[in-house]
Amino acid sequence: MDDQEAFSWQIGTGICRGKVCRSHLASSPLPSGQLAKLAEEAFGWKKTTSFTVLKRLCNRGIFQNEKGIVSPLISRDAFYARHSEQCVDEAFGGSLPAFVAAFCSRKRLKDSEIAELEQVIAEMRRQNDAL
Repeated sequence: MDDQEAFSWQIGTGICRGKVCRSHLASSPLPSGQLAKLAEEAFGWKKTTSFTVLKRLCNRGIFQNEKGIVSPLISRDAFYARHSEQCVDEAFGGSLPAFVAAFCSRKRLKDSEIAELEQVIAEMRRQNDAL
C-alpha cells in the first residue's frame, strides 16, 4: 500500500480516523484498551467503534498494534503533511495557490504570517535550485 492510499479518507469515517490520529500521535504508544477509553472520553465512542477505527488505521499503515500496544508508524508531521495534501487535492484540484486564495478571501493574513509564507517560498526555491 502506498502513502496516497494510506491517507485516502472518506467523509464521516475519515473525520473520525483523523481525530484518532491527531489524538494518538500526541500520546503514544498506548495499550489498545487505554486508547479505546480515551476515544470514549473524547468522542463518546463505544469500545467496538474504537477498535474498528484502530484496525482500519493499522491496515492503512498509520499505526501498528503489537500485542495490544498501539504506536504510530508515521510522525505527526508526516500525518499532517499528507492530510493537508489530500485536502488540497480533493477540494482545489491539487492547486495550492487556489487554496491560499480561497483561504485569504475569508481571513485577512497578518503581516507576520505573510512574511512567514514568503520565507517558506524562498526556502522552497532554494531547494528547487539545488536539484
